[in-house]
Amino acid sequence: MSDQIKELLKLVDNSLSVEGTNVKVTDAAKFRRNIDKLVERSALASDESAGWARFLIRAAALELGVYPASIHDLYMARGRGEVPMTFTTPAFNLRALSFHASRAMFRAANKINAGAFIFELARSEMSYTAQRPSEYATNILAAAVAEGFTGPVFIQGDHFQVSAKKYATDPQAELKAVRDLSIEAIAAGFFNIDVDTSTLVDIHLPTVPEQQKLNCELSSQLSAFIREHEPKGVTISIGGEIGEVGTTNSTEPELRAYMDGYNAEMKKLAPGKPGLSKISVLTGTSHGGTVLADGSLAEVTIAFDVLRDLSRVARKEYGMGGTVQHGASTVAEENFNKFVQNEAIEVHLATNFTTMFFDNIPADFKKEMYAWLDANAAGDRKPGMTDEQFYYKTRKNAVGPFKAKSYALPEKDKARLVAAWEAQFDKLFNLLGVKDTRQYVTKYIKSAQVPPVPADYVKDAVAAEDVSDLAD
Repeated sequence: MSDQIKELLKLVDNSLSVEGTNVKVTDAAKFRRNIDKLVERSALASDESAGWARFLIRAAALELGVYPASIHDLYMARGRGEVPMTFTTPAFNLRALSFHASRAMFRAANKINAGAFIFELARSEMSYTAQRPSEYATNILAAAVAEGFTGPVFIQGDHFQVSAKKYATDPQAELKAVRDLSIEAIAAGFFNIDVDTSTLVDIHLPTVPEQQKLNCELSSQLSAFIREHEPKGVTISIGGEIGEVGTTNSTEPELRAYMDGYNAEMKKLAPGKPGLSKISVLTGTSHGGTVLADGSLAEVTIAFDVLRDLSRVARKEYGMGGTVQHGASTVAEENFNKFVQNEAIEVHLATNFTTMFFDNIPADFKKEMYAWLDANAAGDRKPGMTDEQFYYKTRKNAVGPFKAKSYALPEKDKARLVAAWEAQFDKLFNLLGVKDTRQYVTKYIKSAQVPPVPADYVKDAVAAEDVSDLAD
């Protein structure tokens, strides 16, 4: 046993034992009390101990009944009409202090016997939050252990997106980057992946099938690649997207053109393999919303009928669970139950939790982060932008550089922030009908419990990339 592993075991008061690659929990209560120490090592260390901390947490979590899983079979059961349309699965992008936020989310879930909820992180977010897939998944699994949650945990790669700019310059290199990210994410337990090549839809082409052709062909290529690399006993839930969020609303002809092209390609590339479990559509929202001069957000009008009508086509014609709503953090809370009423299978929420972070941290810390933005994000300040607009648009980029200082915040400040997050999770779970969804997860989710491999965790760090043109 290496000195690094011995040191990590001391951090959890020797509540684990390790023989070779076999990890045993010898005192579950003690491990739960001390797991946050391994989480901090995972998040902040720059040596191999970070990787070993992640390996230990995933292996111990598995023994305690916590494991990454795919939501594919639940969504397909919804497509067959076997699961009632009484809930919409929320997918949360937890950018800052994701271990602490995840603990709040599991507490909210435990109160109401919820099982259908997703933790996700986009390709773009991995860079500016300084969280690679293995760190993010570690935070979530550790949070489940700390809160006594057991069963499958759904971790998702949101917007594994192809950069139109990079694709135009070197298409093969850009596709390889997404394939490499998929392998990295799968190894970390991301058994749900949203493939997003909608950046390459060309609305200037004369027909809808021509506009969607490159999108559906590349989506199917990436899907076939994911199928080749998914673990035995796991059918990764794959989502597609028919248009970039923030552009015009989606239409039925677009959905049909994309799905017909996608399915035809999948039959060639991966015959007999499952395709998509869901489809992201555009309904009038944008990522982050539109910021007004005073820093407030413009009201959003959502075309809920698009969600409803395209969900019905997705289920009845293509066997999927339904449509996905992106960019929903800026939607008025009184409208959240409309996602359920209009049969959306999934809704993505990110921005509001970042806003809550900045609203609840100490004023001096926030001032320090904003000063960093003044110096390091000045190029993003557009002519006529107010300070409120500038900071709102750019402040997510300060999350990664201030990760260590966020962990070091006084416990009372973190407690105030986490309490605000938990209250928001309580509210959203209620509005989205997630109460008692554990029964459907228990019935339909039979994903294999995949053990971690040390080589996936103890390895060279992945270099950060330019993600300035990618969606969150």
